[in-house]
Amino acid sequence: MGLQFGFVGSFGSASELVAMAREAEEHGWDGYFTWDGISLPGMEGYDPWGILAAAAVQTERVTLGALVFALPRRRPWELARQALTVDHLSGGRLVLPAGVGVLDDAGFSAVPGQLTSLRERAELLDDVLAFLERSWSGEAFSFDGKHISTGEMTISPQPVNGRIPVWPVGVFPSERSMSRAVRWDGVTVQLRGDRGLDPLTPDDVREVAGWVAAHRDPGAGTFELVVQRDFATDLDAAAEDARALEAAGATWWLEAGWDPTKVTAESQLARIHQGPPRP
Repeated sequence: MGLQFGFVGSFGSASELVAMAREAEEHGWDGYFTWDGISLPGMEGYDPWGILAAAAVQTERVTLGALVFALPRRRPWELARQALTVDHLSGGRLVLPAGVGVLDDAGFSAVPGQLTSLRERAELLDDVLAFLERSWSGEAFSFDGKHISTGEMTISPQPVNGRIPVWPVGVFPSERSMSRAVRWDGVTVQLRGDRGLDPLTPDDVREVAGWVAAHRDPGAGTFELVVQRDFATDLDAAAEDARALEAAGATWWLEAGWDPTKVTAESQLARIHQGPPRP
């Protein structure tokens, strides 16, 4: 299929963010993604499930998701129903990039009793993902995880395609973080430490792809290697970058802008209209 291109809508009104999904589909993008936050400095946000539900009924082709869903903040039984709704509205086009969330979000830091250490949030992420997978059976189940336990419940119907693809954040080269990702359907790659905000180079992607090949069951099915890029200003240079990333093993390019002093609904729409920087 080649490298696929997703656009991340980060700033704008709720109606503008939904409109971006329609425009992304019309201008050749393969996916449209919103974001998941409660209270972050400089960010005005809307519930991602509302945005994605509206986008689902106004598009026909693009993959839908968020960069990234902060699952430790969410009750998994409610999350399961929200995800199922968007999955069915979209005809099975939802994916779940998932992470532990950032402590800059007051949805963590300002709420007494929230688990805030990285280890606890990682354990809670594993609980939520395991709960979701159990829920997709459509049969009665109970759940007993590290931090979450429930009595018996049934969540139906099943997802359109039997399950919803999960792309956990993988902090490379963290063995623990990457080992989580290879148990699922893809990895949203982030570099560790001082390079955490750096874009991945083709050499980085090649190293990640090699690690995945060495640690993932080859019979486990399709696996996505997802990289993030800032908004392209030179499309020819971006296309060359995309060509190198694809050759190194990347399967998705998610293009986003996060600087509230530079990015507007208008600038995002203009970038969408330019189309993805296909090699």
